[in-house]
Amino acid sequence: MEHAMTVELRGHLIDQGVFARVMDDVLEYSGAYSIDRFDVGRHHTDESYAQLTISAETPELLERIVMRLQTHGANPLEPGIASLKPAPRDGVFPEDFYSTTNFDTQIRLNGGWMDVENSEMDCGIIVTEDHGRAWTLPVSDVKEGQLVVCGGEGVKVLPLPEPERKSPEASNFEFMSGGVSSERPQALQVRQIAQHMREVKARGEKILWVGGPAIVHTGAGKALEALINEGYADVVFAGNALAAHDIESNLFGTSLGVDLDKGHGVPHGHEHHIRAINKIRTCGSIADAVEQGVLKGGIMHALVKNRKEFVLVGSVRDDGPLPDVYTDVIEGQRAMRAALPGVGFAIMVATMLHSIATGNLLPAKVPLVSVDINPATVTKLADRGSAQAIGVITDIGLFCEQLAGELVVGYKRD
Repeated sequence: MEHAMTVELRGHLIDQGVFARVMDDVLEYSGAYSIDRFDVGRHHTDESYAQLTISAETPELLERIVMRLQTHGANPLEPGIASLKPAPRDGVFPEDFYSTTNFDTQIRLNGGWMDVENSEMDCGIIVTEDHGRAWTLPVSDVKEGQLVVCGGEGVKVLPLPEPERKSPEASNFEFMSGGVSSERPQALQVRQIAQHMREVKARGEKILWVGGPAIVHTGAGKALEALINEGYADVVFAGNALAAHDIESNLFGTSLGVDLDKGHGVPHGHEHHIRAINKIRTCGSIADAVEQGVLKGGIMHALVKNRKEFVLVGSVRDDGPLPDVYTDVIEGQRAMRAALPGVGFAIMVATMLHSIATGNLLPAKVPLVSVDINPATVTKLADRGSAQAIGVITDIGLFCEQLAGELVVGYKRD
């Protein structure tokens, strides 16, 4: 006996490939579908509407398929009521918990729909005992007895609103609609990103940078420092390496032992990064090093001086690490998550690991741009569920220099 459920979709289902992804996922999960209704928009700006009946051999498999389709904005035609079960113990969800997407989500309780706070993928949905509030929570943070939404009934995922169509002359992000490409005019991309950053700041929202050590290795540290001083970086996520090599470059003039002005190694240069780390550990922290006059320039100096937030999360390969680095990755995740409220735009530069980690935490409504010489970085971001990730494939140093030239009045590299 087959079990079936009807789902509906709205939006630009054909030109954005949504309908094809829905059908592929049904088949991949060993289900079947029939198209009951398909109203195709007549004009470029019109949305389409579709109804599909999804069937599977067991109710459990059907539920999994429907939950998967919700990542594409497909929701049950008859949503039902959300089912709540208590967490069996600390750090464990009920077995059939609803796994969230990074899209805005609602649950149906008390005869109406309730917004779920803190949209984040791969979490559970927690509801207060009085059913007055719901929010996402990672499995590591759930406490025994907390009420967790289970199954797919009574859950609705809201697709992103279609951005307003603007004239070609208007400031917009039209280039973003094409995903990853190395063939778009870079100067135009940088100008559009710069304009978007101005608009984000004008709305009073924060700009998040996620950076790797290549920012320093390519000589782009001065550009990012200028952008921080100008107010175009409010929060920075990175690992031990970016901070360590930035500090090395300002204490010794090298990065990985290479003279940044002359482009060649220096005697004992391979020791500089660990000596830089040791110097900061002697001071107590990066902020203490700035206060004591030991650290007088660079990215980390600019963040401290401008009272901007940074979160450094380490890895098993780190030297030192710097005293500000989170060595417990779960604590690091929590610190990153706590820094996200108010972020309206994210720019990720030359780091795959931290970019994917941040993409997992960000709501889908926060636009993000990934800048890397390697197109696989942004491809992996999108594959992990950050559908809003757009790639700029270029040299990091040139990109940061051009962006600083657009946003920082009178910027010129020394």
